[in-house]
Amino acid sequence: MGELRLGPLLRHVCWETGDTATVWIETDRPGTAEVRCEDGAGGSVHTFQIAGHHYALVPVTGLTPGTTTAYEVLFEGARVWPLPDSPFPPSTITTPVPAAPGRPAPPVRFTFGSCRQAAPPADRRGPHGPDALDALASRLATQPLEARPDVLLLLGDQVYADQLSRETRAWLAARRDLRDAPGAQVADYEEFTRLYYESWLDPEIRWLLSTVPSCLIFDDHDLVDDWNTSASWVAEMQATPWWRERVISGFMSYWVYQHLGNLSPAELAADPLYTAVRATPDGTEELRAFAAAADADPASVRWSYRRDFGRTRLLMVDTRAARVLDEDARAMLDPDEERWVRENALDGHGQYDHLLIGASLPWLLPPLIHDAEAWDAALCRGERGPRWARIGEDLRRRSDLEHWAAFPASFTALTDLIEEAATGPRAPATVCVLSGDVHHAYVAEPAISTTAAVYQLTCSPVHNSVHRLVNMGFRFGWSRAGRRLGRLLARHGRTGRPPLTWRRTSGPWFGNQLMTLALSGRSARLRLDQARKPVRGGAEEGRLVTVLERDLA
Repeated sequence: MGELRLGPLLRHVCWETGDTATVWIETDRPGTAEVRCEDGAGGSVHTFQIAGHHYALVPVTGLTPGTTTAYEVLFEGARVWPLPDSPFPPSTITTPVPAAPGRPAPPVRFTFGSCRQAAPPADRRGPHGPDALDALASRLATQPLEARPDVLLLLGDQVYADQLSRETRAWLAARRDLRDAPGAQVADYEEFTRLYYESWLDPEIRWLLSTVPSCLIFDDHDLVDDWNTSASWVAEMQATPWWRERVISGFMSYWVYQHLGNLSPAELAADPLYTAVRATPDGTEELRAFAAAADADPASVRWSYRRDFGRTRLLMVDTRAARVLDEDARAMLDPDEERWVRENALDGHGQYDHLLIGASLPWLLPPLIHDAEAWDAALCRGERGPRWARIGEDLRRRSDLEHWAAFPASFTALTDLIEEAATGPRAPATVCVLSGDVHHAYVAEPAISTTAAVYQLTCSPVHNSVHRLVNMGFRFGWSRAGRRLGRLLARHGRTGRPPLTWRRTSGPWFGNQLMTLALSGRSARLRLDQARKPVRGGAEEGRLVTVLERDLA
């Protein structure tokens, strides 16, 4: 009898009609996967094969809008989910009542964060502390009246391809000689799959992802630290004998495990690669060719996507693969990608109440860090001569100076777009940039005159840790002394002043944490929950403690 290897993950729930969803699974062999709902809705599909692994993205149709229904997963006619003797409540699919003339749009709750290591890497001492997603799962499983998120936004670093746990490193050592490059890092597709098993087979996480829809985007650790930092970084990686297989396998695994579930059933039906992979007994070569093309010509693939949740629009923006790295024309997004973001932000202006821009890297950083990144970018493009350019490149890599501020033209373009989208009689109530990456949480507000309230909402990590000195550096970056030092760097780099100023209005907070943005009509409320060690005799997974609640609009 066939088995479920991973999943189910509830991915796309349609807010336009409220009657369809998709459920992603991995099985141990080819066969027919079926989702059967308590209310009679359901769907089935045959698995597709990639590199000896078998997957299905099951379209679920016939759901009733405005309801919550339990579901089970069958494979080759036998039930494989829920697992026998599961301690968790039934996995469910919750559908909204679609917006309609004369009827208010349904409220929507987004819970978001980034940077989740399933386990601390083997070369780092001490645990990361309680996992915020684990704690969220425990809260939802044990408190039935707790309001559930309508969607999880996981903003990068779902897996760590370059920082492996002891268990995964031991698994690799049994597979190949770790003295050969790339050593104790993943090297091929099979090893990437191991990372997802480690991350998503945790019982609490598995149940949570089966019952709360998720939208995902990658960041650097999903492939390798500092991915696409600069043109010289890429050239050095391409000169190694192992990089090509690593990057191809990384794109392949991202497409299977993360990207496919971001798409609607209509987008899947129109996707030629998805059609080709499902039409052949083994889609490995088709997917490899696609991944190789994505590496050779990043502009040929768009990983960014748009989702509308009633009168809330989400643009999830790829800030890694879409970069232009030529020092004289550095851009966070290639021209086609930037045009796509702009068009989708302004399309139907006045028809949405909230605009969310999901970007793994923050738009507004602590001011000292912003100025340091702009200064470093000026050095690298030769503003202070070849010697300083070499120093700048070394600093860029050592200090991860690669956020929006390190791409000055892109920072200005995003600022201009946000100001345009947030201004005028048809402007939404809020424009929020949702980000992670920087291992602390904060709320920042720009000093611009707009109709809408504009925020940078940053939340990370979900489960990770950094040295105390790094935390001190972030705190200093927000201070007045840090601002003054940043202006000195700006003068040395001849960068001029940023096109706007901003201030931190909440935070910073350090620790494992999640933000929740609750939107109803034109109101918005933000909550920050931190994972804390369990009280004596409490649940082993830890607990969530609310440290911030505030109205944004």
